[in-house]
Order: sequence, then structure tokens, then C-alpha cells
Amino acid sequence: MIISASRRTDIPRFYSEWFMNRIQEGFVDVRNPMFHDQVSRYSLSPDIVDGIVFWSKDPAPMIKRLGELSDYSYYFQFSLTPYGKDTESGLRNKHDLISTFKELSEAVGPERVIWRFDPILLNGTYSLEYHQRAFGTIATELSGYTQKVIISFIDEYNFGGRSIYKSVNTHGVDASQQNQIAEFVSDIAHSNAMSVATCAEAVDLERYGIEHARCVDSSIFEKLDGYRLSRLKTRYEELQKDKSQRNLCCCIESIDIGCTNTCANGCRYCYATTSEVTLRANLAAYDPSSTMLCGSFDPSVDKLKDNRGTGTSRDRSFKFGHVDDQRIQGV
Repeated sequence: MIISASRRTDIPRFYSEWFMNRIQEGFVDVRNPMFHDQVSRYSLSPDIVDGIVFWSKDPAPMIKRLGELSDYSYYFQFSLTPYGKDTESGLRNKHDLISTFKELSEAVGPERVIWRFDPILLNGTYSLEYHQRAFGTIATELSGYTQKVIISFIDEYNFGGRSIYKSVNTHGVDASQQNQIAEFVSDIAHSNAMSVATCAEAVDLERYGIEHARCVDSSIFEKLDGYRLSRLKTRYEELQKDKSQRNLCCCIESIDIGCTNTCANGCRYCYATTSEVTLRANLAAYDPSSTMLCGSFDPSVDKLKDNRGTGTSRDRSFKFGHVDDQRIQGV
């Protein structure tokens, strides 16, 4: 089982204490975002969890506690963008975040810290030329501290009449602009020993040496840990694509333990924060001792599905062979 922590919020920055409490107790409850009274319980035992993917824009609070994860395999998706307070109001100075990126990389290794330069948006403040300069500056700073950068172009989302495009005063990134960005991103990244991939993008940028990314990627854990992860116990079969994500998303199945409207990074393009009122209420009600990130499990109202040990495809995978085993080479 792969744990995603989390696409919906910044757990390393705001909820490290809660997460480590869940690790210590060995399970986590996740409320269904569509059906509020349905709660799923998942084991966090290192015997069940094959890997954890952390998503963060500022994981500084978690760095000092990484020793508590010595029994787990994990890596970070670290978003580091060139925007100011007008777009990301809750973040620290970017020079400080670059220092945090380096500190994290030194602690866990560059292979376990993936740089996300996304979403890329264009408007009157953030031009193509601005992005080229900013990407070059950040890439030079991060050279040797990461092996991969993932990019994406801003997408429109509408939530109850709220337009992401209007929030950041953009009309999107057209095909010509995407190709111009891909060309300079590729040149700069490769000159700094970084591979490049896109997140959930239809555009084919292979001519620039840019692949389609799997942000939740079993192959990373396989390389880190030295064995294949199989969907079946008796023979090797690759873990499945996560059908709960967008069609263009290439990620494998994972369990997201986060909750929407709980991130205070203040990113105006965020699709997971739909209500400032709800966000403030959730932040005020945060309880690090709760079994779930937002709110609490109420047995008198909630319907609990305990997935621990059931072996279903989403909450269980199997260690299969060794990556150096000739019997499974080329699988």
C-alpha cells in the first residue's frame, strides 16, 4: 500500500505532529470527501505500508522528526515555485525555502526529494522571460540536491463559481508557450543533471527529453528498497493506475490521508482550498490526537470500514523478487 500525504493539504508543514501520532498508533482514519458519514480505516504498519509520498511546499517542521520514519520508505514532492505573496501569500521567502530543500536533501538524499515547478502560470507579472530566469536561478541552486523536476501548466477549475484562472489573472498557457517553456526548462534542467517530466499533461514534449511523470511512482520505492511491488502475491503484476485521479494522471493507486480546506499556504491557484471560511474553521478545530486529519470519528454517526489486513488492491501490495533478480528483469 502506498500512502499519499497529501495532494489535499500540506501535511509536512502543518500537520507533522498529527502524522507522527498516527504512525505511533499504527492506523489512520480517512473521511470520504463525497459521503461525509463514511470513514475508512487503514493500517500504517511498516509491514503493510510499502511507501509514503509526502507533498509539501515547506517541509521544515518534519525534517527534525524524520528519524521516526526509519522503518518506512518515503520520498518528497517538494513544490518550489517563483511566485510572490500575491500568488502564494502564506509561504516563507523563497531563498529560505531553497535552504530547506537543501537541508532535506542532505538528510534523506537527492533521490528522495523531487522538485515540483508547478503550476506554471502566465500573466502580467509572470512572463515567459520571468519563468526562464527564475527556473534557471532555482535549478542552479538545487543542482546536486535533486535528480528530477516535474512541471505542469495551470488548469482551470471551477468550484461554486470560483475560477482558478480569474484567481491568478491568467488565460492559461497555450501550445506555443508550452513548447517555449519546455525548451528552456529542458536545457536548464539537463545542464544541472536533472531529468524532467510533466504532471497530468496531454502535450507530448518528448522531443525536449521530457516524459510524462508518475508523481506517485512505485518504481521509486523499488529502486530505494531493492524489490518489485506487485499487485498479486503469486506472480508479478505492476501496481494499477489510480482510477480516482484525473484521466491524464499516471500515478499508481494510493491512499490519500489528507483533507481539503486545511492548507494555509495561501496559494491562489489551489484546487483543494475552496472556502476560506471552512479553512479557518478547520484550522481552529485541528486536534493532533484525532485519528483523522480534520474532525473526529463519531461511532454513533459515522459508518466505519476497517480496511486493515483485508488485502484489497488499494490497501495491499506484495513484495516480489529483487530488482537485480534476472527472473524478473524486463517485467
